[in-house]
Amino acid sequence: MKIGKPKAEPPDQSEFDGFVRSAGRKLPDAQNAALSPDSRFILAYDAAHSLALAALRWHGFRSENRYIVFRVLGSTASFPVAKWRFLDNCHQKRNIALYDGDYAEDEQLISELIKMAGELEVAVKALGPAGP
Repeated sequence: MKIGKPKAEPPDQSEFDGFVRSAGRKLPDAQNAALSPDSRFILAYDAAHSLALAALRWHGFRSENRYIVFRVLGSTASFPVAKWRFLDNCHQKRNIALYDGDYAEDEQLISELIKMAGELEVAVKALGPAGP
């Protein structure tokens, strides 16, 4: 079996910007209390994932596996271990909800995920322009 590790690929400013824009649209929607908790969770997760992808691409890498982007946040966005592990845990919860249909409503988790995605957004935007 092939282990998915980040692969080197030159950074692309438009791709980086697209990931940041995508997160910028999803994060406010995740805060909309009129939406169902599972929708809000997925929106917040997707925002965090887009930002983690942006950070990875900024450094000139791409990954074929979704979980990798969170596990390298210490290197790509100077995110502390506890924070990237939280996002990695959210990835596991997302998989259970998506593939097993077992979503456990958890407003505290959603709030923390929204907060963490916001912190990641700040960290990613602080990276500056992508590419040489």
